[in-house]
Parts: sequence; C-alpha cells; structure tokens
Amino acid sequence: MPTSTCARFGDPYAYQARIRASGVELVVTGRGEFRAGLITVDLHRLWMQWGCESLPRIARAAQSENRRAILFLAGRDEPAIRYRGRELTAGEILVHGPGETSYQRTSAACRWAAMSLTPEDLAAAGRLLAGREILVPRDTIIVRPTRDAFTRLLRLHKAADSLAQTAHRSLAHPETARALENALVHAMIACLTENASTPDTFGGRCHATVMARFERALAAESKRPLYLAEICTATGVSERTLRTCCHEHLGMGPMRFLWLRRMHLARHALQMADPKTTSVTAVAVDHGFWELGRFSIAYRSLFGELPSATLRRAGNVPPAFHDAPFALGPAVSA
Repeated sequence: MPTSTCARFGDPYAYQARIRASGVELVVTGRGEFRAGLITVDLHRLWMQWGCESLPRIARAAQSENRRAILFLAGRDEPAIRYRGRELTAGEILVHGPGETSYQRTSAACRWAAMSLTPEDLAAAGRLLAGREILVPRDTIIVRPTRDAFTRLLRLHKAADSLAQTAHRSLAHPETARALENALVHAMIACLTENASTPDTFGGRCHATVMARFERALAAESKRPLYLAEICTATGVSERTLRTCCHEHLGMGPMRFLWLRRMHLARHALQMADPKTTSVTAVAVDHGFWELGRFSIAYRSLFGELPSATLRRAGNVPPAFHDAPFALGPAVSA
C-alpha cells in the first residue's frame, strides 16, 4: 500500500538515520543551527525522497544492491553538489552504481530529490517505454537529460511533494497512486535514455579507491574519534596523497575534516549525556580536545552556543518533528 511521511529535524544524526541510503553519515561544515526536512513517498514499485538542508555538509552514503537509485537537485536554482571531485548541477542526474559508497558535498543550503526502482522493475520499464533494457553501470555516472525530459520529472516530483504534504490520503488511493507512479516512472526512463553521460576518469577512479578505504575506516569507528595517522594507515597512502584525494572529494584536507567530525561527535555526546554525571571537560577530552578554552571558543563559533549550554539542555530538545510542514525555504520549482 502506498505510504508517505513528512518530518523536520534539528539534529543531523536523527536526519541521517531517516535517509533511504544505508550507512549515511553527515558532517555539517557550516556554522549555525542545522535544520532539515525529509519527505518519503513509497508507491507500489517506485520509492522517492526529498531532502531540504539549511547548512552545507559532507555526506557519506552506501547505496543498496537491491534498488537502482538516481539523485538530482530539486530545482533549477539549486547550488551544485560535488561528487568525486565533479559537480552535479541543476538539470543533471546522478545515477548511482549498485552498492556504491561515496561522498557528496554541498556548499550552501540545499534541496535534493531521489527515486529508485528494483533492477527488475527498471529493466521492465525500459523494455516497455524505451524499447530496450536499461542497465545501470557498476560505477556511478552523471547524465544530462534533455531539458524537456528533466522539466517533466521536476514537475511530477513537485506534484508528489505537494500531495505528500497537503493531501497524503490521496496517495493511498490505488488509482491516484498508480497514475502518479506510471507518470514518474515514464519521466525517469525518459531522463535515463534521452541524455549524454559524463564518464569517470582513470585518476578519478584511483582517488575513489583511496576514499573508499577512507570511508571504511570511518564506518568501522562511526562513534569514535579518528586521527590522521590512523587514517593514513587504514588507506595505505601518504598524508600528501590523502590530502589530494580529500580536497577533491571533501573540499578540505583530512585534518580539517577529522576535526569537524570530532566536533560533531562531541556535540552529539553532549546532547545525549546526563548533565548530573557528565562534564564538558570529560566529553572534550574523550574526543581529543585537550585545551578546554580553545574547544569552547571553537564550539561556540561552529554551533552558536557554548558546550555547557548544550549539556544543560541535554535530552530536552526533540531531534525530529513529524508531520510538520516541509518549508525550510522556497518551494521546489521547475
């Protein structure tokens, strides 16, 4: 039965747990209060999500082997997303390779959209609508559909977005859901067949291999701070090579990224702590910050409050607000 949910978040950890791809880890790179919204719509065969984020971030995500997913910006005025050192711009579609793990980086507030089918449903739709089976390559590619094909996809996504927020019961009606799904699948197939693709380079694939090792090291220690020497050992490359790969994929060097990650781990620990038994000093030291004064200054600059303020209200702020309006910015537009 078709379903839809809408939720808003004030905590990146709660938000990343609801994103469809598995093993999602966000590191927020902008200063200020993070806010996000997420709409999920599951039709009979087609799954869709829309994300809306108030701050730039780096996201690591693993794709399912059992779904074939595409990602695109949810409006023509959205800033580009960086993927493996390349830009995904408005009007382009990222076709994920099955089981792929990768980084995606935004430089500002962002709205994105994603949709997926099983391999069998994608193949059947390709044969029916395009006269040939559509095979998704093992490596992720970026395609640029014709303007008409992409505009149609955006308009249909906007319609589904509107129904999920204002008339979600309509999506549960079999005929409404079937008509919307058929139109969206048709638009998806058109975008995948009426396009030009941008292949990866040999150098890009080599750097992606290094970053895959980097990702595995972080995933293995998702709740523990990691340091540069450990990462170099895990990836098997020098700091210089790692720095080149990180600048290409993350937009910053490994030391800056690991520092940001430790800051967010420390903030999450403060948010989850018991103020009666936990101190800011203990949390800071546990996450590799030995100078409490400098930690407090950097924390306030990044999050807009002192770590002691976060600890005082630990457990009092709900990380997600379900069924709230999805309106962190202008409406999605074609």
